[in-house]
Amino acid sequence: MIRPLRCALLVLFLLTWSLAPSGAAGIARAAEAAPPAARSAPAAGPAVNVNTAGVQELTTLPGIGPALAGRIVEHRKQNGPFRRSEDLLAVRGVGPKLLAKIKDRLTFDAPAAPR
Repeated sequence: MIRPLRCALLVLFLLTWSLAPSGAAGIARAAEAAPPAARSAPAAGPAVNVNTAGVQELTTLPGIGPALAGRIVEHRKQNGPFRRSEDLLAVRGVGPKLLAKIKDRLTFDAPAAPR
């Protein structure tokens, strides 16, 4: 006698779960409905000029620690200023994924010439 009651409760639960907006199906629908910008927001924060920034300022960018920031500064000293974001790909440790993450926060103004 208990078995039919359990089956009925299970069916009722599954129907309620699949129709409820707070269930797993509702969460998946909400994620699909979200605009692409809401799913992966660009890095927030002030712009960083990679041609004048020091190690400390470069580390404010997501995914860039002191070692990578030092390599960026060293590359800039040896090869001159960066002209565009893709130039950073020449620095060991900067790949397409990292570049995509920080690209919106980069500026490339040339450093002022000494007088």
